[in-house]
Amino acid sequence: MKTVEITYRYQGDASSVRQRPESADAARRRMDEGSRAFAELFSGLVTGTGTAQRIVQINPGELGVMTDGPASPPQRPYAAVLGCADARVPVELIFNEGPNDLFVVRVAGNTLGDDVRGSLNYALEHLGDSLKLVVVLGHSGCGAVTAAVDVFLSPAGYLSLAAEHSIRGLVDRLQVVVQSSARRLESVFGPDVVRRPGYRETLIEVAVLVNAALAAHTLQREIGAGSSKSVRAVYGVYVLDQRAVWAPSFDSDEVNGLASPPDDAQGFVALSDAVLRSARIKALLATA
Repeated sequence: MKTVEITYRYQGDASSVRQRPESADAARRRMDEGSRAFAELFSGLVTGTGTAQRIVQINPGELGVMTDGPASPPQRPYAAVLGCADARVPVELIFNEGPNDLFVVRVAGNTLGDDVRGSLNYALEHLGDSLKLVVVLGHSGCGAVTAAVDVFLSPAGYLSLAAEHSIRGLVDRLQVVVQSSARRLESVFGPDVVRRPGYRETLIEVAVLVNAALAAHTLQREIGAGSSKSVRAVYGVYVLDQRAVWAPSFDSDEVNGLASPPDDAQGFVALSDAVLRSARIKALLATA
């Protein structure tokens, strides 16, 4: 079996540390390269031999070590990430980053509640000198989206949430993407799609992606309306069993990496079509 080593290394100077990206495009490329490197690190884990090693070079100053100034270094992340609270999705590891590289906000279902918006607005307003990208990262098998799908498929289950105000609010917030995803599945595959063996799992995964894309679309509109016009929003889904970021786009069915959100309703229709054409969703729908 192959051994995997992930090392965070800092030296006496910052000469070997990667510079912060200077644009949104460069930031997205860096995150895509990082996520691909993370996925490749575990390829052949069971059948391979030897040691796969990844070294993340970090500046000791980012930890308040070996600096001439204040002990606390200033925040200077190049990307803000809205991720899920799920413990299986280690954001910095996935993107090959170290301390002070990413401003991470995590909440179940990566939904845009007031607290999340407040945190992201803080990043946009106060970290604008370094911030280039806002990433919405969903993940496969999301528990919050699964709960919303199960309520949609069996509305009687909603009664058990009557006294659970916080959970009910989360499920309510996700119902729009679940219902729209279900309608699109029926539109493309016909009303009998609900009887296919993998329908529930497919609906969960389609809703996970649409939820991330919708959040990124919302954030992009809010960013465009403000002063941080150089910052862009993107989205993706971290597929747990592949350890890779996935986001079909309009002109390609299979995209490994982050994608820009649709601009309008027609864009979401095109995105839905790309998702439903993808090999991953077709395989889920055919699951016996």
